[in-house]
Amino acid sequence: QVQLVESGGGLVQPGGSLLLSCTTSGFTASKNTMSWYRRGPTKERERVAWIGSDGSTGYLDSVAGRFTISRDNARNTVFLQTSSLMPDDTAVYYCNAKGWESGIGYIDNWGQGTQVTVSS
Repeated sequence: QVQLVESGGGLVQPGGSLLLSCTTSGFTASKNTMSWYRRGPTKERERVAWIGSDGSTGYLDSVAGRFTISRDNARNTVFLQTSSLMPDDTAVYYCNAKGWESGIGYIDNWGQGTQVTVSS
């Protein structure tokens, strides 16, 4: 069973940092495209960062240079290191896995989300 569980959210002051984790099971994260999305209180969902099976990464323009996505293949876990956080980064952050694996089929699964609140 494909599962994704986010953790690491919380309340942080502007300028602070948080490390978000996406712990996965039931599939191989490194064989799929792993993404972080967020949905703010007054915004639509947006894709924040992604890492492909080849290790290539991409970022939303507004977080480039402040956020870093990485992957620990041995732990089947994907991270989002956030820094220089701003109130506009306040959102529920979701982890997504997308791809195809032999024995599983098509994967497009989400975690339950973790709340990040940036406020003084």
